[in-house]
Amino acid sequence: MATVPQAGPRARRLRAVIVDDEPLARRGLEIRLQAHPDVEIVGQYGDGASAIAALRADRPDLMFLDVQMPGVDGFETLRRIPSNEMPLIVFVTAFDHYAIRAFEASAADYLLKPVEDSRLAQALARVREARAQRDAGAHCEHLLELLGELSGKPPLRLDEALRPDAIEQLRRDDKLAVRDGQRTVRVDLRSIRWIDAAGDYMCIHVDGSGGGDTLILRATMREMEQQLDPARFPRIHRSTIVNAARVVELRPHSNGESFLRLDCGQELKLSRSHRDKLSILL
Repeated sequence: MATVPQAGPRARRLRAVIVDDEPLARRGLEIRLQAHPDVEIVGQYGDGASAIAALRADRPDLMFLDVQMPGVDGFETLRRIPSNEMPLIVFVTAFDHYAIRAFEASAADYLLKPVEDSRLAQALARVREARAQRDAGAHCEHLLELLGELSGKPPLRLDEALRPDAIEQLRRDDKLAVRDGQRTVRVDLRSIRWIDAAGDYMCIHVDGSGGGDTLILRATMREMEQQLDPARFPRIHRSTIVNAARVVELRPHSNGESFLRLDCGQELKLSRSHRDKLSILL
C-alpha cells in the first residue's frame, strides 16, 4: 500500500460524498479512503439525482462521481449543480476515454476502476492543492471586497490592491470607515477632533449638532494608525491620536510634556515619547 501523508493537526478535513450506482464500487472506495484520515465520507448515493438533492445538507468539499450511471449520469449531474454549491470533483470510470471530458468539466482528477491505492493518493493530493488554491482565492476576494468597502470605493482588483501606493491612496481619502455592527459608517476626516483608546475600543470624537459626538468601535491603536495619514493625524500619546488641523494652542509643561488645546476647547496631553510630533503640530 502507498505511503499516505498525514494531515497536519490544524488541517481542515475533506468532506466527501461518493456517487456510484454500484454498491461494491462505493464500498471499495470507502475502504481505500480509510487510509486517508483527513477525508470524511459524509454521504453515499446510487444516482446523481439523489446526490444533488442531498448536496446542500452534506456540504461536501469533494465528490467522487461515477461517469456512467442510469438516469442522471456524471456529466448531467454536474450540469445540475449550482455553481455556488459545486464541490471539487474526482470522476470514477471504467473507461479511460472519459478522462478528457472529465478535465474539460474542470474535474480535479479522474480514477479508473478498479481504483488503485497509489492512484487514489495522487488524486487526493491534487484535491488538497486545488482546495487550498480555492480557499486562498475566496479569502483574497473577501479581503479585496472588505478593502473596497472600507475605502468607500467599489471592490478593488488584485492588481489595484498590490500597487505600492494603494495604502497611501486610501490614507489620502477624505473619509474614515468605521464599522458599526453590520454596517460601515464613513466619517469625514475633517470632522474628527481626536481619537483615544478605551480598553479594547476606540473612541472617535467628531463634530456634532449638540457640540460633539463620539463613535465607538472595536479596534486597536495600531489599526487606527494604519488607516490614517500620520502627517494629518499624529499619535501624541500611547492612547491618543489628534487631528493636527484642530490644534490651536500648545502649552509646554515642566516635566517635558505639553498640553494641546483644540478648537473645540478640549485639552490633550502630548507625552515626552511623542515630542517628535511637534513639527507637525506647530
